[in-house]
Amino acid sequence: MSMSKEGVAGVLSLVVPGVGQIYNGAFLRGIFWLIVTPGFWLGSGGTLGWICHLVSAYTAYRYAERRLGRLTA
Repeated sequence: MSMSKEGVAGVLSLVVPGVGQIYNGAFLRGIFWLIVTPGFWLGSGGTLGWICHLVSAYTAYRYAERRLGRLTA
């Protein structure tokens, strides 16, 4: 069973925020998430880190979806 490119991007960013964006070719977005997410983890004691982490994975998935023309709504 193979995972879609969108799924790969989402999982990569879920594991390490920003890596999914880099996988999609959005290097500056990836660097942004690589820098911002740890800052939120440390600065908020983890609360905003989780939110930022999940947003990173979601945006990587949606960017891949738009890039591949599979966006439905």
